[in-house]
Amino acid sequence: MRIKWFGHSCFEIHGTDGVTIVTDPFDSSVGYRLPDTRADIVTVSHDHFDHNYIHAVKGDFKVINKVGNFQVKDINIKGIASFHDNVNGEKRGSNIIYVFDIDGMNVCHLGDLGHILDARQLNSIGKIDVLFIPVGGNFTIDAKTAVKVVSQLNPAIVIPMHYKTPMVQMPIDTADKFIEMMGNAEKSDKRTIEIKKDDLKGSKKVYILRYE
Repeated sequence: MRIKWFGHSCFEIHGTDGVTIVTDPFDSSVGYRLPDTRADIVTVSHDHFDHNYIHAVKGDFKVINKVGNFQVKDINIKGIASFHDNVNGEKRGSNIIYVFDIDGMNVCHLGDLGHILDARQLNSIGKIDVLFIPVGGNFTIDAKTAVKVVSQLNPAIVIPMHYKTPMVQMPIDTADKFIEMMGNAEKSDKRTIEIKKDDLKGSKKVYILRYE
């Protein structure tokens, strides 16, 4: 499985069978260059400009923006209801967590999660190998809460997202606090990472991908 980060919460997940998933594409106002990618599947965690700009993606793709169980091109996808804040959506509405079964690994994209996961959500999410988690706070969980959610899900690989970089002017934090609290983060000089099942063995790994 190859993962490429376009910035914010947008990733390209490319399986060995050739199927490509793109998560939460953003519009040009976010600050990063628009995702230059072609997809078979595009997931949208919630209907905000920095997560739903599907027009940036090329190809004849299937859009998934609902809670439920889906299968597209032999990829099983589960959408799980959650909230964009810690007051049951009263401030920012709903959010969808997605779990993908790809290359024999369970990949979870938390979208703009705003709270600790409850027992029902944890049960629905299940065992996770690779986790994309927001860490910037303000609009999502902050670093401290993100560390707690990592502990809840106990993935083998963690990739933080939705945090401040020089490209982003949003009032959110950098990933520095999360990196410090996790204590074992590896900064990459690449936007892309290859993950195989053998990489899931051993201690938990945190990868900070490069932005452009």
